Amino acid sequence: MLEIKGVVEDIVFKNEENGYVVARIENEKEDITIVGCIPYIIEGQTLCVQGQWVKHPKFGTQFKVESCQEIIPNSLDGIEKYLSSGIISGVGSVTAKKIVEKFGEETLDVLDNNMERLKEIEGIGEKKIKLIAESYSKQREVKNIMVFLQTYGVTANQCVKIYKRYGKDSINIVKNNPYVLTEDISGIGFKTADKIARSIGIDKDSPFRIQSGINYVINEFCAIGNTYMPLEKLISEAKKILQVEKNTIEKNIYDSALEGKIKIEDIEGCSSVFTIPFFYSELSVTKKIITLSLVNHEDVKIDVKEEIKKFEGEKDIKFSPSQNEAIEGALTSGIEVITGGPGTGKTTIINCITEIFQNQGMTVFMAAPTGRAAKRMEEATGHEAKTIHRLLELGYGDSQEAFFSKDEESQLECDVLIVDEASMIDIVLMNNLMKAISLGTRVIIVGDVDQLPSVGPGNVLRDIINSKCVKVVRLREIFRQGKESMIVVNAHKINEGQMPLLNKKNKDFYFIKEEDNNKIMDTIMELIYERLPKFNNTWNKMEHIQILSPSRRGVLGVENLNTQLQGILNPPAKYKKEKEFRNMVFRVGDKVMQIKNNYSLKWNKINSEEEGVGVFNGDVGFIEDISSEDNTITIIFDDERRVVYDPVYLDEITLAYAMTIHKSQGSEFPVVIMPMFMGPPMLMNKNLLYTGITRAKKLVVLVGTVKALHFMINNDRSFERYSSLSWRISNLIDE
Repeated sequence: MLEIKGVVEDIVFKNEENGYVVARIENEKEDITIVGCIPYIIEGQTLCVQGQWVKHPKFGTQFKVESCQEIIPNSLDGIEKYLSSGIISGVGSVTAKKIVEKFGEETLDVLDNNMERLKEIEGIGEKKIKLIAESYSKQREVKNIMVFLQTYGVTANQCVKIYKRYGKDSINIVKNNPYVLTEDISGIGFKTADKIARSIGIDKDSPFRIQSGINYVINEFCAIGNTYMPLEKLISEAKKILQVEKNTIEKNIYDSALEGKIKIEDIEGCSSVFTIPFFYSELSVTKKIITLSLVNHEDVKIDVKEEIKKFEGEKDIKFSPSQNEAIEGALTSGIEVITGGPGTGKTTIINCITEIFQNQGMTVFMAAPTGRAAKRMEEATGHEAKTIHRLLELGYGDSQEAFFSKDEESQLECDVLIVDEASMIDIVLMNNLMKAISLGTRVIIVGDVDQLPSVGPGNVLRDIINSKCVKVVRLREIFRQGKESMIVVNAHKINEGQMPLLNKKNKDFYFIKEEDNNKIMDTIMELIYERLPKFNNTWNKMEHIQILSPSRRGVLGVENLNTQLQGILNPPAKYKKEKEFRNMVFRVGDKVMQIKNNYSLKWNKINSEEEGVGVFNGDVGFIEDISSEDNTITIIFDDERRVVYDPVYLDEITLAYAMTIHKSQGSEFPVVIMPMFMGPPMLMNKNLLYTGITRAKKLVVLVGTVKALHFMINNDRSFERYSSLSWRISNLIDE
């Protein structure tokens, strides 16, 4: 990494929100343009910056700053220039001269420790001292935080996130508990936090360090979908990270439990460790589901069978026995689960149930976990559907914490709640939803239990079904429209462990055999760029065709696929703005995806005054603009929500020409292309393949080896999730 020292001559641009700066500094040799995150920069400062030279397509050679330190002047002349540069509000060149003449070499010490002494200077009163103190204090806060944290390898971007999260208390919070960074700041792991902890004197065997490490291990384990961690597994993993004896870890686990920081519980004969939020989420959901299933509901005084016949006549359809059971169950049960694969008529059932309830003057709300799923639900039913977050009125308070306005104190005002795509709902979101449902409300949960479980912790839909506490209707029969689609037929065949029917003439499911991974790649590129648009000229390459891969890594993993696809679908051009971030280039027109929930990002609807907060894991959009002035990226999600991303949030988006099958949950695409190649057995399973092909509406093309296809269909092993919701519900019912 290169190092340059110089005086800040001119600040071309500064974003006060995120600290991004374009400035010119003068060193002994030349004027240099620097760019990067330098929140405390002002003209006249002497800086020592570390980084590298980069070439901007429009502005030429610049120095990209990775870290920065201010060099405080030690001569009286230097101190005077420093103060008169504008670093302190209320101090200009005349006042700066007076301060230096009065205090000499003690000037900076007076400003740091005894600001009240400025009263000794004529013309400086209480009001001006307050202004100077606030300005100097804030400037010093940010600077000190940056200097303190960058010593430990924390990037300037992460420093800004830390300051935005903790404010003036940043250094104290980090010193008191550096491990909190692993939970609150994306991109900071245990090793970085541990490095800070050890450097400030926290001993290797300190209970504070051990318990923080234990908490980190549990949180990492839950981040891949679990709600608890088996005790023996926790001890083993913590031992690897903390490098201490087993008995030390065991003692600290039990001490943490005694202090109420974690919960230890015996789940089906296995000692298991919970973090507090997931423990109480499971407990709360358990109680609410049992209550909803047992509470007496007001009878709907109608002939249900007659209402069903009437709907069948109007729509010219005939419900199967299981569909009839699902509709009748919705009217007689407090809570019901309807599960089935594609083509089994879930949407038609929802329409019938909704019509019957509305004809009785009852209020029906509809919701789904994601914006795309809610939009599809609304289009299919003609009834307003909201995301669960929007239904619960997600807000963002002064404390910078997300909250839901709808909860136990202010519950949803509806008679019936229908929730679709329930396989995607994690335990925390389910808990928030359940809290907002009043007793007496009928709840109908719809989803495909054979799809992948939620990205977040828990296995909610499967656990509710397995608990045998609530009314469950499984839809297995494929109806007329579904039988015409090989996508639907093959999805059910795969789910039953059978080989799909391939390459039927004039159908919608094809397999292209290729043995070599590079040839698979070439075929995918040819399909998306030439063959499929020729096959159907209404299909847009960017919007309608989606590549889904089981893996992130490798030739056919999404990272490499995205790089290749960006090159042919949205290549660089003089008129296209772009921004390099880490190992990616973002370009105007790129298809991108949000990869973690962010409850603070604000959005506004295009051609509307509607505003809101929250962009969520799996949301897909297109880059509308990249600002060369403030380094922000503007993205349009779902063709309607405009979000402006500060640089500090760019680690939350990625290219989405290709995405993992896990990330595609809840989405539908006209065309899906999937590479078939041998990979890790845990990824190459039936569940994953089934979920991938059911994302397609019009066409599926599999490209690769028959061996990989056979392997996935025959491999019904999937990643085991540790969740105890089913066990809790069953146990409470038994009691």
